[in-house]
Amino acid sequence: MTHIRHLLIFLNLNLLVLVSLENALAQAQVQSRVQEQTQKSSSAQHKNMYPHAMEAIGSVREIYDGKLSPAIAVNTFRNIDRLFPSNRIVKSVKPKALPVAAKQLSQLYFNDRGQKISLDQYLEWNQVAGLLILKDGQIQLEKYRYGNSAQTRWMSMSIAKSITSTLIGAAIKQGKIRHIDDPVIKYIPELKESAYQQVTVRDVLTMSSGLRWNEAYTDPRSDRRKLLEAQIAQVPGSAMRVMASLSQASVPGSRFNYSTGETQIAAQLLCNAIGMPLSAYLQERIWSKYGMEADATWWLDSPNGVEIGGSGFSATLRDYGRFGLFMLGGGLAAKELILPTAWTYEAGTPKRLRQGDFIPYGYLWWPVNSQQGFQDGAYTAVGIHGQYLYLNPRNNLVIVVWGAQVKPTGSAVVDDQAFFAAVSAQLAENKLTK
Repeated sequence: MTHIRHLLIFLNLNLLVLVSLENALAQAQVQSRVQEQTQKSSSAQHKNMYPHAMEAIGSVREIYDGKLSPAIAVNTFRNIDRLFPSNRIVKSVKPKALPVAAKQLSQLYFNDRGQKISLDQYLEWNQVAGLLILKDGQIQLEKYRYGNSAQTRWMSMSIAKSITSTLIGAAIKQGKIRHIDDPVIKYIPELKESAYQQVTVRDVLTMSSGLRWNEAYTDPRSDRRKLLEAQIAQVPGSAMRVMASLSQASVPGSRFNYSTGETQIAAQLLCNAIGMPLSAYLQERIWSKYGMEADATWWLDSPNGVEIGGSGFSATLRDYGRFGLFMLGGGLAAKELILPTAWTYEAGTPKRLRQGDFIPYGYLWWPVNSQQGFQDGAYTAVGIHGQYLYLNPRNNLVIVVWGAQVKPTGSAVVDDQAFFAAVSAQLAENKLTK
């Protein structure tokens, strides 16, 4: 009997060991699956993470003071959404293809003020961080420097002004802004007691409001820096208070005076007219319809506030190029005309002020001021630190340049317009010799 009891005890102990081993194995399998899922999740997060998200960056004051080191300037210019609250413009679900041309533009030599310049010298001397050339919708050249890639978003600086102008065109097309000659105070009533009483939407788009303004970027006492400080403060309404405080220097519509402040007026009146953020409107009317392949971002003047109409936009190189193609196509996207008929022509050609004088400016776009430029109907969006979006309707050409120049102005060794003209001439000649 004793032997039987010992045998039963022995069998029970073995059974317990087997159960324990089975439970341990099951737990190990569960842990393994959890670890595998965690690794997959971490890998997916890493894959979706912006490639420059962890880089050290400078401050916005250092940008405008020109005080950043070259390396930190690059980091900062591709991470500007970390400087201020920003709205996101979500990519299209159907990206527009940009096929690569069979024959690439690999070499280029051109003259600039009597000096022969190569493509490589232009890139190096002008501190070009990214270059995209699109001819007939095909990529002739796509080049990234300083660690940038197709996933990099780069700051627009004043290219944002031209985007704001284009959105105003879209709002006019939809009837949200009745007419370009509407008074500004119709859309921004809080400016009724300011010097903007007699200023029209057209005056704002041509920077001829007549209000006194100093655009000096590096002068901390300038109007431009006062507006920047209002943005840094991130207090709702502070940007409009700066604009409302300006005095009148000339009759509205009589004199051109470049002013980033005008583009904040443009952003505010547009926001009030459309009843939504500029970012949401851009996404709805252009970004999603034309097939932009990546998200973009846009600075706000305060948390949940209004976009900065003259700066703070950030997008990939190819999506800047697609925006250029949208303009060359007259504003057509997804078989819908987003802009008024001939708006792109009007926006990119010199304008006549109320008293009859022509100015070298369109609707927040710069016409190319040369004989060939006028013949081609070429115009550009231009930003400090070397940002360009060049459009040539006659040659169906788009050129995007990302600049990494530390100083806001005056650092370009080569005339960018000479480069654009040379590219245009070379590609036109290549087309003729095919």
